[in-house]
Amino acid sequence: MKAIQLVKNGNASSAFEVKAIETPSPKSGQVLIKVEAFGLNYADVMARNGLYADAPPLPSVLGYEAVGTINKLGANVQGFEIGQKVVAFTRFGAYAEYCIADQRAIAILPETISNGAAVALATQYCTAYFSALEMVNLHEGDNVLIHAAAGGVGTALIQLAKEKSCNIYGTAGSQYKLDYLKQQGVDFPINYRKEDFAEHIQKLNVRMDVIFDPVGGSSFKRDKTILAHGGRIICFGGSERSSGGIIQTLKFVLGFGFMSPIGLLMKSQGVIGVNMLRVADHKPRVLQRIIKGVIELFNQGKIKPHVGGSFKADEIAEAHNFLENRKSIGKIVVEW
Repeated sequence: MKAIQLVKNGNASSAFEVKAIETPSPKSGQVLIKVEAFGLNYADVMARNGLYADAPPLPSVLGYEAVGTINKLGANVQGFEIGQKVVAFTRFGAYAEYCIADQRAIAILPETISNGAAVALATQYCTAYFSALEMVNLHEGDNVLIHAAAGGVGTALIQLAKEKSCNIYGTAGSQYKLDYLKQQGVDFPINYRKEDFAEHIQKLNVRMDVIFDPVGGSSFKRDKTILAHGGRIICFGGSERSSGGIIQTLKFVLGFGFMSPIGLLMKSQGVIGVNMLRVADHKPRVLQRIIKGVIELFNQGKIKPHVGGSFKADEIAEAHNFLENRKSIGKIVVEW
């Protein structure tokens, strides 16, 4: 089979090579999927730049999610059949014509869904669902701040918060992204390139009940200044550390500032970390519940993934650059 291998860290134009490698064989409880499309995530950019600790050693095949048809069943697989179209949450390996997935991390797709929308349901919508509906419980009237709100997870969080009738504040870095946020239902779009989001919110004389932050570093430090009593910050990324070097890493770490458990106790606040890779590794039944919940919401018309970029497999470098340069809105899909 063909696979897009990450052969070295650095610039996207030279980091990948399409190679012929052996087609994997499913073990007990696993399925082999013939991949039609896979999605990009910012973790892929971090892995390409050598900044993602969980990334497999080089040469490697990246990719968290895939859409395709079941080609082969491993032993003890139940509830699935060869030929069914599914979305799969993969433990890397999705940048290939075939990939392996645990049966607890796949879901049968409705016939009406596109490949691009389907791949968004895996990592992006599962992350949003777990963050907004399991790690916290949003309520009507909550003030919710979503950073990078025009991205895939951001879009999903907006839709889930709208369903709960929250007051939504969202950050983005350009006017066309702010227009997109308005279309999605964000009540207070904020251009973080033109003004400090925390100062903007402070001028409105409000505090946030829930903050979703995939940026980290200094963004988190400012989050704390606008968090309400009883508020929670959900951290699910660190895109502020988008380049390497010990100075950049140190700046990123120090940017978080200091937070004492005593302060959290006195204000009844909480900080929650979300890493879907760890959920998949250690809580596969939780992941199974989440992905089924996401599909159910889609079937009910309560969520609608937005595909902001579609590329062919031989355009993987262009796809990575599009995501890394923060030009994208919603989900980026790559198709064979």
